Amino acid sequence: MERLETVDAMAGWRRAAVGSVGLVPTMGYLHEGHLSLVRRARDENQLVVVSIFVNPTQFGPNEDFTTYPRDMKRDLELLERESVDAVFLPSVDRLYPGAYATYVTVERIAARWEGASRPGHFRGVATIVLKLFNIVRPDRAYFGQKDYQQLQVVRRMVSDLDVPIAIVACPIIREPDGLAMSSRNAYLSIGEREAATALFRALNAGEELYRAGERSACAVQRAIEGVLSKEPQAKTDYVAVADPETLDSLEEIGGRGAVCCLAVRIGKTRLIDNLLLPPTPSAKI
Repeated sequence: MERLETVDAMAGWRRAAVGSVGLVPTMGYLHEGHLSLVRRARDENQLVVVSIFVNPTQFGPNEDFTTYPRDMKRDLELLERESVDAVFLPSVDRLYPGAYATYVTVERIAARWEGASRPGHFRGVATIVLKLFNIVRPDRAYFGQKDYQQLQVVRRMVSDLDVPIAIVACPIIREPDGLAMSSRNAYLSIGEREAATALFRALNAGEELYRAGERSACAVQRAIEGVLSKEPQAKTDYVAVADPETLDSLEEIGGRGAVCCLAVRIGKTRLIDNLLLPPTPSAKI
């Protein structure tokens, strides 16, 4: 496994690469969710690159950029075991030098939900993803569905800017009790960790109502909010029942189904999760 720390080194590796390349962009502190992306990339490509970069431009001024969990030694050991071919470890100064002044803004789909709660977040995401695409030049790039809105923002950017890369969405990986795997789960105390299971239970309540025949997005949203309201440690940022492609709010859930997205603060930790409601559900008996 090659460790590449500069843009020139990464570009040189890519020029010499023979065969298809899959890229898994990460901010490190890897868990099984990240590794599932690596394995999918390994199955579908001849070469796999993982980037590790905690991107400052996607953090707000009062967010956790400086405290975001990091463990490079462990990350590299995990990637070595997964037979990753190259790890790209750029520095902040190299990707954002002093005169840096260019950013990528995706309109509409990035403006609501996470975009409204975290102004500038998706500008930072779109910018770093496009930079990584330009540097690594993969054939495919792999993103987890846990960050559902991020996935849709990246898809929109790639489509609008004619970026010749296939975006591969991979399923959410959950703990046995349903909590979506996230690097930020490390912030949770034992009590907070238990309280955090309310997120998946709430999404399940919305799904059960939908599968029973409910098509009112407002009713599904209320079911989700009802479960969250019963958890004293949960402070809800938003609950959305939205179109799975545009992320526009829905009144009625129609032929494309819906995505239920939420952001909840447990103690000082902000967690996100989502669940897709299928277009043609089977009714519960």
